[in-house]
Amino acid sequence: MEGPDAIAFAQSQFASQVTALANHRWQFSSWLDAQGRVRNVFHLVQLSEERLLMILRGGDATIFVDALRRFVFRSRVKLSILEGSLAGDVAMSLHDVEVQDDVIRFGCGSHSMLFGANVNSDNTWQLEQLREGWPWLPSAVLNELLPPALSLHRLGAVAIDKGCYPGQEIVARLHYRGGNKRHLHHVALSKPVDDGALLQRENSEFVRLLNVIADAERIEALAVISDEVAGRFGQNDKQNLSDEGIDVQLLNTWPA
Repeated sequence: MEGPDAIAFAQSQFASQVTALANHRWQFSSWLDAQGRVRNVFHLVQLSEERLLMILRGGDATIFVDALRRFVFRSRVKLSILEGSLAGDVAMSLHDVEVQDDVIRFGCGSHSMLFGANVNSDNTWQLEQLREGWPWLPSAVLNELLPPALSLHRLGAVAIDKGCYPGQEIVARLHYRGGNKRHLHHVALSKPVDDGALLQRENSEFVRLLNVIADAERIEALAVISDEVAGRFGQNDKQNLSDEGIDVQLLNTWPA
């Protein structure tokens, strides 16, 4: 996204505090629909005062840009897609950004990520980010979940103290009046399943999985679970078992 109105346009559409970004810094951000459901989550990078880069955490870039373009109207903004891959790299301070030639490196604390057309893609960073509770949204869950269920306020991907943006009223209502009954969890699974799978128990929703990663030791995933269901975990082994025969163990839970 680039142009004289790029930052103002992003501020009006995205749920994070875009105007707080400085050059060569990044923040978590999100784009919501009018009902407050999460369309996309992404890293928002400010490359200059007139140029922003969004690195999607799930979803299709073409669909995202086409949908966002409908709201440009008279704003002096150009939206385009950059082809590139992601790879892990050495530690770098959280939210810092470095640009060298056509490669963008952004800091994630214990590691960094590289993005560029000539970057050799790898997944070395994925498990570490999963364990930090950084959601990656499979296509199956786009436009389905509210920000508190993904712990987006904790990450700064939604802001309460800014002007209007799509879904802002729902975000504020959930924050000030409560009502959120689903939270983000780190879980271990007894069997591999697809990203975005919906596990059921007694023919009702049990666990909505986000990204699922298997390593040498176990299968781990981020999951959205209702507070009622999560409260029954550990009472006995049967309470952890889905109708599909998958045992789910809670490892960590994050606030809204």
